[in-house]
Amino acid sequence: MRASVQRSAIAAVQVLALAVWFSMSAVVPSLRTSWGIGSTAAVWLTASVQLGFVVGAVASTVLGLADRYAPQRLLAVAAATAAACTVLLALFVHGLPAAVPLRFATGVCLAGVYPVGMKLMASWATSARRGTAMGILIAALTLGSTLPHLITGLGSLPWRGVLLAAAAAGLLGSALALTVVRAGPHVKATSPTGNPRYALIMFTQRGPRLANLGYFGHMWELYALWTWLPTFLLATDAAHSLPGSVEITVFVTMGLGGVAGCLLGGWFADRFGRPAAARAALLASGLCCLLSPFLFHASAAVVVAFCVVWGAAVIADSGVFSTSLSEAADPRYVGTALTAQTAIGFGLTVVTIQLVPAIAGAVGWHYAFLLLAPGPLIGALAMNALARPRPSQALA
Repeated sequence: MRASVQRSAIAAVQVLALAVWFSMSAVVPSLRTSWGIGSTAAVWLTASVQLGFVVGAVASTVLGLADRYAPQRLLAVAAATAAACTVLLALFVHGLPAAVPLRFATGVCLAGVYPVGMKLMASWATSARRGTAMGILIAALTLGSTLPHLITGLGSLPWRGVLLAAAAAGLLGSALALTVVRAGPHVKATSPTGNPRYALIMFTQRGPRLANLGYFGHMWELYALWTWLPTFLLATDAAHSLPGSVEITVFVTMGLGGVAGCLLGGWFADRFGRPAAARAALLASGLCCLLSPFLFHASAAVVVAFCVVWGAAVIADSGVFSTSLSEAADPRYVGTALTAQTAIGFGLTVVTIQLVPAIAGAVGWHYAFLLLAPGPLIGALAMNALARPRPSQALA
């Protein structure tokens, strides 16, 4: 019973703490009026968070923070600091020059929330149940990331109120991490010295290398889709016929659809194997990238149904990669391995977040998401290789 309570608490912390991640992206339409910003400036409100996350993850890896200190305390401090950055932005910032550094700092702090949460979740799950547990964690990340869209779509809060609501959620998550969450028995909680070199060593090992390559292909697509789907939907013929609003559509398709995908992906991974689950999700989301141009003249019902499938597929494999790496990596340095994996993966997201609007400016939003298709394809090839036994295993 204690394990299930802990897994639920860790997931709740992720939902609450990660609400600040896309809080600015959710209010970009208001900022276009309040601050007079264009698409290029809007990119940096998301890209700066991603860059900050990469810097924070690299620093955490080099210092071995995720393996040297009690993870629940590190999680609590990181969530509270990310929320504090969001409060400062909501109360005192009046333009992009001050907003970008604060968003960067928010990303640095979030590097202590998501990877540490993965380690904590893995610590409360046996290998046989770890895929499902990681699916729950990524479902929480998905729900938390899309929560600001729900806040924006349901209410009439000004953009500063949306940020304060997201920050309040983050502070509540910090308190929950500090008072309830504890490390479990299945992953070593701390290592006195850590080993930052393991971030490089793991790429010499077949299992971690292929798990990472699959994850990088997945990340090539994921955050660019989450960032630019609202703009993409506004450009379609169905934009004014969507149920509720574009924000509600994004929350339902990427948020709730993503939660369903994560849970299904985790269950599938435990039942049929990690590579098979990841490969199926990657091929499905890659196909959605290729079919995305056909959405522009489709009905609202078709657009919503398609985006639900896409929202489920694009995130269903995320927990599978974390599970695979947590099982293949040296158990003493699981925190370092997961943090390094996310650092590189989020570095890739900066590239695609920048490229998608550039492609849209050149050829239109019809074809912008075709850029994302190679990522899932490469990831699927890596998972296909991981599924094949080594020669020595085949001869055994």
